[in-house]
Amino acid sequence: MSKKRISLESWLGIIALAGISIISLANVVVRYSTNASFAFTEEFSVFLMVILAFSGAAVAARSNEHIRITLLENYLGFTGLRIVYVLQWLGSVVVLGLVVWYGGLLTYEEYSWESLSPGLGYPTWIYLMWLPLLACAVIVRCTQSLFDRLRDGDPELGKDGSGEEQ
Repeated sequence: MSKKRISLESWLGIIALAGISIISLANVVVRYSTNASFAFTEEFSVFLMVILAFSGAAVAARSNEHIRITLLENYLGFTGLRIVYVLQWLGSVVVLGLVVWYGGLLTYEEYSWESLSPGLGYPTWIYLMWLPLLACAVIVRCTQSLFDRLRDGDPELGKDGSGEEQ
């Protein structure tokens, strides 16, 4: 029995979730035992939540387990499914491309203006640079999933897309 290799995005999500859990738990314990709290917890938790969301989206896109409405897919033939797969991919790439573009612009502006975060005073571009980078990772994973689905069909619907194995 072979073990399934865990992707980089999965590890990133695991680390982000563990980080959120640890700093939130530590903050609660310190707040109730000393009546003071850590200043960095909210800022780091939001940052790690963004990483968690995008790494989870990349994993879901690659494994074709994202939320979708399959009503139309259930009634289409193989050619119709291929068209729908490409349209789904195109919609994802357009939306994520906008995230990459505007997230990159925002990151550059924050870097140019030397903006600092309100809580800890760190440069905000450090937090923002992950938005376009992880959106690019989701685009790559969506594209990989598209190629797999065009080559093999949707595994949930069967090889030919009709719900029956060939």
